[in-house]
Amino acid sequence: MTAALLNFMINADHEQFYVQDLDPYDAWLAEHAMDPDLAPAGWTDEAVHLHRIGVEPHSISVGTARDGMVMALIAVHAASPATDPTAEHIVESDLDAPTGRLTMSSPGVDPADGPRLSVPAGLLRVRVSYVPSQPPVGGSEGGPGYHFLYRMDLWPSEQGQELFVLKQGPKLWAG
Repeated sequence: MTAALLNFMINADHEQFYVQDLDPYDAWLAEHAMDPDLAPAGWTDEAVHLHRIGVEPHSISVGTARDGMVMALIAVHAASPATDPTAEHIVESDLDAPTGRLTMSSPGVDPADGPRLSVPAGLLRVRVSYVPSQPPVGGSEGGPGYHFLYRMDLWPSEQGQELFVLKQGPKLWAG
């Protein structure tokens, strides 16, 4: 059973958007922003080429196959849901959300202007699925890159787990 559901369209500026528990993330960033050993927004080489998500404390950056408006969906569950068999790429990671208030934004969308969703406070497991789709209504078909619905399934987790790719999509997927 799904406890909460949010469908939204967001400008995936620089081929990414963020799902963050913003206050704890901002506090962490204030302390670690100048650390030369940390990849910006969690975009390590492995994240760029394999995971397609960047992970930082209280934040997940979802890499998109195109720059511009994309469709996304967040579903909150009581336990791990079934995977979507139509997804081309599926990856799981943890998201620590101590306030239970998630904000969606991107380099081109200020967090104050992005969608918001209340979720169970605490450690969540997040499954990001890249589901092939048509161009979003109101979006643009122009420009390079495939169209996906970026589906994020969230559920409470008792303990932290490693990032895990459940299904690896093709290596070259953006224009």
